[in-house]
Amino acid sequence: MSIQAAIKALKSTFGDQVSTNASVLDAHGQSETYFPVTPPDAVVFPKSTADVSDIVKICATNDCPIIAYGTGTSLEGHQLAIRGGINLDMSRMNTVLAIHAEDMDVVVQPGVTRIQLNEELRATGLFFPVDPGANASLGGMAATRASGTTAVRYGTMRDNVMALEIVMADGRIIRTGTRARKSSAGYDLTKLFVGSEGTLGIITEITLRLQGQPESVSAATCSFPDFESAVNTVITTVQMGIPIARIEFIDEMMARGFNLHFKSKLPELPHLFVEFHGSEQGVKDQAETFGDIVADMGGSDFNWSSKPEDRAALWKMRHNAYYGMKALASPKWKALTTDVCVPVSNLAKAVKLARAESDRLGLTMSMVGHAGDGNFHATINFDPEDAAQTSLVHEFTHDLNKMALSLDGTVTGEHGIGLGKMKYMASEHGDALQIMVDIKKALDPQNIMNPGKMLPSN
Repeated sequence: MSIQAAIKALKSTFGDQVSTNASVLDAHGQSETYFPVTPPDAVVFPKSTADVSDIVKICATNDCPIIAYGTGTSLEGHQLAIRGGINLDMSRMNTVLAIHAEDMDVVVQPGVTRIQLNEELRATGLFFPVDPGANASLGGMAATRASGTTAVRYGTMRDNVMALEIVMADGRIIRTGTRARKSSAGYDLTKLFVGSEGTLGIITEITLRLQGQPESVSAATCSFPDFESAVNTVITTVQMGIPIARIEFIDEMMARGFNLHFKSKLPELPHLFVEFHGSEQGVKDQAETFGDIVADMGGSDFNWSSKPEDRAALWKMRHNAYYGMKALASPKWKALTTDVCVPVSNLAKAVKLARAESDRLGLTMSMVGHAGDGNFHATINFDPEDAAQTSLVHEFTHDLNKMALSLDGTVTGEHGIGLGKMKYMASEHGDALQIMVDIKKALDPQNIMNPGKMLPSN
């Protein structure tokens, strides 16, 4: 391995597109969560697919690690250069290349962000529905198989990526998939790369499925005496075929955090936050039916709004749950956020077990989640300088992951594996893990693509 030789060659070819400035390196070594700052040796800013191909060829010649970097919002250390090398910052590849309104799809470069895309789509009557909360880059969202609050109706990135352009570990450029709505031709390589976390290749172009902007949107909050009642409301709503667009839950601790940080006035009880999309009459009918279900399940404090500003405030609060949780503890404390996903029928049991475990360990923990698909996030406040407390936090996350697997679930519904959850891959996948290792070795024999992530042997 010769990282410095690679950097010298990159500077010779790309000039000021390569930075070794300490502040730039430090910024790219930051993490949204508990991992320590881990700067790369250099940051390169490609402007085109050809640039990416040439950069990869230089790195391959010098056995230099390459870590793709979007907006840095991932939660499991995906973008950290734990073995040195270069961060490939895709922010300058941020063009919407083609909008095919009649086919309801769009082609973008990986540095385009979710909010940027929807602003450009506004005049077309279409929108891109996957909403992880953060204004993440679409390349990063594809690489981590992101989802979010709208997945219950519109699916995850897995369901919305139609085709990709990829630079492979030897610099070759390939395309996977087409703009056709279905295909029976060959292996589904698009699905292989969606969620591969930059360990198999670099995404340089994405074709995405779009949706029509709904005629009417209505949102609401409602509280419940216990979490079982809230989950039973979700199950009944889904089983009745009500086309709900978002159905999120928060626990009583998160309600308290929202009240402290956002000055809201939520009862400190489990809540559902919901949203309906459709025609004006359709949304009205769906809301009424949902209201009847809530009443049958003992829910109360039912507040509806169809005003855009009220809905924006509601989802801003939900998307910024991290800051609500931080309000429950000292500003000097850190917050660790993790996620698991279980079948919806096991969600109430999973949340009760998580609460019991955090209470047993004496931790300050809150939960929010995507109730419609059984995915929930646990956030724990802790003092990073308190070794005993930090150890308890990691004991909790370990127990949470084991519990999710025992309930026929997964250790991550949307955060991904990255650094933080590699140790659970064998437990979740069994013998199939070796197939993943074989694919990695076949496509990246030098192990230069985001080494040390996802696969325990990587």
